[in-house]
Parts: sequence; structure tokens; C-alpha cells
Amino acid sequence: MKVSLTRFWRKPEMKAATGYVAFATEGRAHWSSRSYGSLAREGFMRNPVAYRAVRMICEAAASIPWLAYENGREVSDHAALKLLARPNGRSAGNEFLEALYGHLTLSGNAYVEALEVDGRLRELHLLRPDRVRVIDGRDGWPESYEYRVGSTVRRYGADGEERLLHLRLFHPVDDQLGFPPLEAAHMALDLHNAAATWNKALLDNSARPSGALVYQPKEGGNLSSDQFDRLKAELDEGYSGPAKAGRPLLLEGGLDWKSMGLSPKDMDFVEAKNGASRDIALALGVPPMLMGIPGDNTYSNYQEANRAFYRLTVLPLVMRTGGALSNWMSGLYGADLKLTADLDQVAGLSAERDQLWARVSAADFLSDAEKRDAVGYGSGEA
Repeated sequence: MKVSLTRFWRKPEMKAATGYVAFATEGRAHWSSRSYGSLAREGFMRNPVAYRAVRMICEAAASIPWLAYENGREVSDHAALKLLARPNGRSAGNEFLEALYGHLTLSGNAYVEALEVDGRLRELHLLRPDRVRVIDGRDGWPESYEYRVGSTVRRYGADGEERLLHLRLFHPVDDQLGFPPLEAAHMALDLHNAAATWNKALLDNSARPSGALVYQPKEGGNLSSDQFDRLKAELDEGYSGPAKAGRPLLLEGGLDWKSMGLSPKDMDFVEAKNGASRDIALALGVPPMLMGIPGDNTYSNYQEANRAFYRLTVLPLVMRTGGALSNWMSGLYGADLKLTADLDQVAGLSAERDQLWARVSAADFLSDAEKRDAVGYGSGEA
């Protein structure tokens, strides 16, 4: 933080008998807002750790293909799969799903609108979470949803509930809205951003004195008005700004510099930033090893960390989304529809798949049909 010396000079205190002037700043911590807009700006748009972690989750989840089952039978060319592959004319399937998972991660909520033409489901569109308001009824359940863009307001009421899907993450103290994972790390997020801002300010103005000038002449007395003004001007002009970085203070007789506060080395900003980075990655469910964050590595190698990332973070998010889409689209299509992830196509789980195939192949007590069933291909019988 760049602080002007002039703000903290107080002429009456300078002329006091102690001859002591202190430079200090506000000591309270200031935390950013927890709203969707603030988390998006301070986290995803400003913090490299949060940005990379969110992108890793969304891109990995969006790359997993879907399988569709209708009334218990797999349908490879189901209309729902075609719709998810091309939800609307503006975005492809991966782009649509990446945005959906991004909304869930940053807001804890995602809203999908269905567009029907001639009674058939034609398109899917995402609604930005900060533009949607849930209106509660007298019984505490959502009565309607309101989507506002500028002066335009669209309302989804009881007769149009099927047109809007609301996905949300668990929230312990809110009945209608989900809890964003990034909010759990908002203190670490602010600490990481503040450390980066402080380091930048240090580079821009590293010569700003951080301490006090003590005037203690041997013969006693205080600075005159002219001496006070000249000293203040010299400090402002000669020791502020990047061009004067590293310039030592030259003090006249009777002036002594007393350092105040902790130096950057004492405060160890590098370790503080690394600790904050680990907290951000932990809240989002990304192993720090995958992001190159130094510190305690829980996993012995990169492959193990990547497998844990898929098993503990990506797949639960995908399965949760698939379950919500299945229930919603079942009503829209008028059939018992189930959407699930095609785990055979998940690159991060290839090692597990190889191990499963090896164990099943070595199981001589199983028939070919039972082996097919064990690896998820069915018995092969008509």
C-alpha cells in the first residue's frame, strides 16, 4: 500500500517536547464482499490460483462425455445427448457445460432455461446467477424465479417451472440458494491478493520510510517551523517513488531513524502467499501438486494426485449435474431418462480402468458374460 508521508506528519506533535513523529497505518483487516460479483472479480478474474483451479475443474468436468439410458436401456442417439452436444446456436456442448460448472463453483448456483418449439425441446440456455432472484412463497418453498437484465424482467412461475432448472450446492443455512466453494476460501483469497498488491507497491515505492524520526538534540529544543517544512519536503521528494528505491536516509545532527514494524523478510510474504494458495486449492478441491504450489504434498506422485482430483472433485460434480438434468429432462421428454458420465472415456481414470481389466481377465471363475457385466458392457445377450 502506497502511503503519502504528508498524511501522517502532524506539526503540533512534531513540536512537542518528545520530538517524536510516527508513521503508521490502519491495523484492522479488511475483507472483500462475498457476493457472486466480488468472488468472480477478486477470485477468478484477479487471482491466478483461483482462476487456474476453477478452470481445471470446469474444463475437466466439461470434457467427460455422457451416456443416456431410457427406461433402463442405453440409447446412443438419444435426443438429450444431441441437445447437450449442441445446446443452442451460440455455444457448443463443452462451452455450455464449462460455463454451467463455472457458475456452480463461483456462485453455488446454476440456472438452465429450456426453450421449446412446437412442444419439442430445442435449446438450453444458461442464466447468470447474479441476475436471478428466488421468490419464496408463504410455505417457504420457491414460488417463482425472477430474471432481471437492466429494466427487463422475466418471471418463471408455477406454470413454467419445468422450463427452468435450478442446480445448487449444499448450503447449511440457506434453504433456496447454494454455497459457493470459493466463498469458503475468501479470507485466503484476500490474503493472497493483498500480498501481491503489497509486493507490487513495495517494488513501486520500496524506499518509503517505515518507522519514526526522533529528534534528540544534545542542547535540547525542538525543530523550528522552517526546519520542519524542509525535512518534510525532503522526505516526500527525495525518498518516495520507484526511482528513489534503495536510497539511504541522510540525517542531520539530532535526527535518529527508528525502524518500526516488520520487514518483508520477517513477515515472510512468500510463505504466506503459498499458504493462502494451498487454502484456495483445498477449498476448490484441487490438489496443490497439480498447480505447482510448494508445501505439503499429500500424494506421492502426479498421477495419484490427478486420479484423486477426478475421483474427489470432478466426478461428484458431474454426477450431481447428471442427476439433476436427468430428473428435469425426464419431465420434458415424458420418459424415464438417466444421464451418467462415460467413465471409460475419462483420461484421468485410465490407470484404474487398466487395473480393473487386468483383475477381471484373471478371474477364471467368471464367464465371458459375467466379465462383460463386471466392466460395464452388459452381458451381450439380446
